[in-house]
Order: sequence, then structure tokens, then C-alpha cells
Amino acid sequence: MPATIRLHRVLAAPPERVYRAFLEPAAMCKWLPPHGFTGTVHDMDARVGGRYRMSFTNFTTGNSHGFGGEYLELVPNERIRHTDRFDDPGLPGEMTVTVTLRAVACGTELDVVQEGVPDVIPADGCYLGWQQSLALLAQLVEPEIPD
Repeated sequence: MPATIRLHRVLAAPPERVYRAFLEPAAMCKWLPPHGFTGTVHDMDARVGGRYRMSFTNFTTGNSHGFGGEYLELVPNERIRHTDRFDDPGLPGEMTVTVTLRAVACGTELDVVQEGVPDVIPADGCYLGWQQSLALLAQLVEPEIPD
């Protein structure tokens, strides 16, 4: 039965910056691929009904896997909901990812819920990858760098 992955993190950055990191192609390539992978955004139309396509490449082997989906909900600085589907027929089904942002005293409370993760993907591996990605997200959005 498909798994649901739930993640929670507080980032020392404003919601506006965190929101942008989920919707700008260059930012996505910087933080979303977990350790050992590079990322390429092939297409991104960040609007409700718009689609995106991305791939991760294993730096060791050079093998790549693509995925993409459709934006279902975009509430600036608060919520992103989109579908995800792997190109690989061995990873069937469609996932739904919901990202919720809430301003807190020290920055942004972030909740990510990924529903419908294919049985072939071990939940612990999915959690590990997301934890690595969210650590990279923090490194991107938390620094206050003046112009």
C-alpha cells in the first residue's frame, strides 16, 4: 500500500524566501536533490494548472530518473500542493505533495506531506532523502546576505 511521508522543520528564514525556493528552477536544483544527486529542471510553469518536469542524476553512476506533475494549489507564502509522477513505469502511481508554510517568531514552520509514495520506495529511504534535502534548503534560505 502506498506510503505517506510527513516532515516538519522550522527554518530561520521568512516564508516568502522559503516559498520562492520551492518554485524557482535554480533554487530547486540547489536544494531538492539529496546528497549524491544533481538536479535539472526541464520545465516549470508555477501556476495552478501549470506543470513541471525535473530529473535527479546519481553522481556516482550517472543514472537519471525523471518526474513531474501539475500544480494544484498555490497560496503565496503559505501553501503549495502538486502532483508527482515518476517517468519509470516501475514506480507507478501518482503522488500528491502538500507544502505548508507558517510564519513563526524565528522564521517559518514548514510541513511537507507526500502521499501515495510507491511501495517500491522504502519509507525510511524517502525520509532520509527528504531530511537531506531539507538540510540543503535551510542552507539556501537561512543566510541573510546583503546586496
